[in-house]
Amino acid sequence: MSWWIWALLMLAIAAMLAVDLFLHRDNHVIGFREAAIWSGIWIAAGLLFGVVLWAWQGADVAGTYYAGYLIEKALSIDNVFVFALIFTYFAVPAAYQHKVLFWGVIGALVFRLVFIFVGAELLETFFWTAYVFGAFLIYTGYKMAFRRDEQTPPDRNPVVRLVRRIIPTDSAYHGDRFFARVDGKRVATLLFVVLIAVEATDLIFAIDSVAAILAITTSTFIVWTANAFAILGLRSLYFCLAGLLRRFVHLHYGLAVLLAFAGVKLILSETPVGKLPIPVTLGVIVVTITVSIVWSLRSTRGTDARDGGDLDPAGTSPDTAR
Repeated sequence: MSWWIWALLMLAIAAMLAVDLFLHRDNHVIGFREAAIWSGIWIAAGLLFGVVLWAWQGADVAGTYYAGYLIEKALSIDNVFVFALIFTYFAVPAAYQHKVLFWGVIGALVFRLVFIFVGAELLETFFWTAYVFGAFLIYTGYKMAFRRDEQTPPDRNPVVRLVRRIIPTDSAYHGDRFFARVDGKRVATLLFVVLIAVEATDLIFAIDSVAAILAITTSTFIVWTANAFAILGLRSLYFCLAGLLRRFVHLHYGLAVLLAFAGVKLILSETPVGKLPIPVTLGVIVVTITVSIVWSLRSTRGTDARDGGDLDPAGTSPDTAR
């Protein structure tokens, strides 16, 4: 893909992020209605880009993009759950959560761009890499299907602990600032620690999601655009779903199936079977996501989404602060 097309895409994404940052510069608390509107805008942007690809590159390329976009969007729901856990654990004030997610998304875009180019190059250069990535995805899917509900406290994350050792850190919030002066010394605030926890968590998720999309195509442009447009709506998706996550009790089974399917697809691509047709891939993704969500909602029908200590997107309970 020509460099100027990459440049135009980067400028378009930067412009959308700038608009988002400008409209949320006052750190107001984001309600469900506003989050739903923004989610609609980001989803429409992602779908519209697929239409542009359809008119420009044809149905096969557009179908590949949509397959990658859907699988990344589905996997991002797991990100939302962990983000809600982090915000609740650190008792992040609701007004500052958007800022953390905003800068977290920018970091995610950079990390994934690196992973995509490295992963695509490995797959193109060494055929056996497909078997390694495929086995990794199948194993990850297995682990996700049989995972326990136990969660590691965010401040036990090795990256967070390393940052706290290297950078002087204050254990309090100082408005929406990541750094502040305390007793004449410049220190990182607790909000910066939260940002590092979010970035470190997304770094782990990025390995799974990028590998899953590379199972569909090794086109760096398609893989990154699918990732980018799915991630751009991650903040709004969080504010829409954080209070309802306890109802998605069976969603992890669907995500596990998608990861395992991506692994099998990647392995088959290096066998006489070859790459599976895009319509088949799209069909498996749509059916799997739909079944797991419907199954979850039916299983929890008539229950209160907050019953049993659901994660609160406001994250303001002082009892959870560390």
